[in-house]
Amino acid sequence: MSSTDFLYQDNFTEYFENYEEDEPPQSYLSYAQIASLVLQMVAFLLGVPGNAIVIWIMGFRWNKTVTSIWFLNLAIADLIFVLFLPLYIAYVIMGFHWPFGKWLCKANSFIALLNMYASVFFLTAISLDRYVHLIQPAFSYKHRTLKNALILILLIWILATVLGSPALYFRDTLTLPKNVTICYYNFHPHDLDLIVLRHHALTWVRFICGYLFPLLTMIVCYSLLISQVKKSAKLTSSRLFWTILAVVLGFFICWTPYHLFSILELSAHHSASFHDLLQDAIPLSVGFAFINSCLNPILYVLLSKKLSSCFSVTFSELVKHTLWEVSQSTTVSDHVQNSMSLQLIEAPGEQPLEERSR
Repeated sequence: MSSTDFLYQDNFTEYFENYEEDEPPQSYLSYAQIASLVLQMVAFLLGVPGNAIVIWIMGFRWNKTVTSIWFLNLAIADLIFVLFLPLYIAYVIMGFHWPFGKWLCKANSFIALLNMYASVFFLTAISLDRYVHLIQPAFSYKHRTLKNALILILLIWILATVLGSPALYFRDTLTLPKNVTICYYNFHPHDLDLIVLRHHALTWVRFICGYLFPLLTMIVCYSLLISQVKKSAKLTSSRLFWTILAVVLGFFICWTPYHLFSILELSAHHSASFHDLLQDAIPLSVGFAFINSCLNPILYVLLSKKLSSCFSVTFSELVKHTLWEVSQSTTVSDHVQNSMSLQLIEAPGEQPLEERSR
């Protein structure tokens, strides 16, 4: 493998040191890769029980509401991802040797991208849902139903699957000398121009669809909310408002370095000046991105009112308390809708207002 081939490895595979034909790709881990590995282990150890608790509470203990199913699907996306993390952790520990076969190589990268797209799309949908619920209460009263929310959730999963599917096509394995197998993006065996083109295309699609557009949408939503909701005290005192804000900020704090260094990585096709920086920055940014998958249950605990009043309660009780407050949260538009209900006669067969406003 030539010294330029490592430039076309996906960020989730990490980078190899330059090596000769008779040498394995990497016989040791750098400090940055070790730090990334620690973050991945933390994501797995905390993410599996944390997200499982959220799914159990939201999916099996309580009645479904529009708000609760958003958070339920966020937890499902994160749990699916962290369950695949041991494969990648083992890959790094074994010196970037992939013994699990081609299809698990494809599936592992696909699941990572599916999690990223699904998470950011659900956060965007939650932000739009809050905006419509608060600013357009009449529209929300008619259309914000559990059925419509489930349809939107299905569309989000389909879109995330489509955007993540290139990993299923391009991801491949390659056996090197000394029986070392790597899992990498095989954009083309020989055509360097096509390799660069496909790498650029997938990176920019990932950045625009999985980061920039959702970020701008959420900035616009919350800016309009702050400027248009006159009773801002009601808005900012809502447990739901602060929970959504914390989850959104957590996502973008964790994923911003990954996307920025992915864009910077594209310049490595034309110049090796960023090689040393990317050698350390990419593993760390991947580790921070992965840690987001265990972050939401921790945020639910930190936001719980019970945390400051009683330290003897269990983790699951703290999560349950915050999620209960979120699912039952009273917002400005709830008061607006209650006043509207005094003037409107509900059509036969329509869902009660109290259930539709959740």
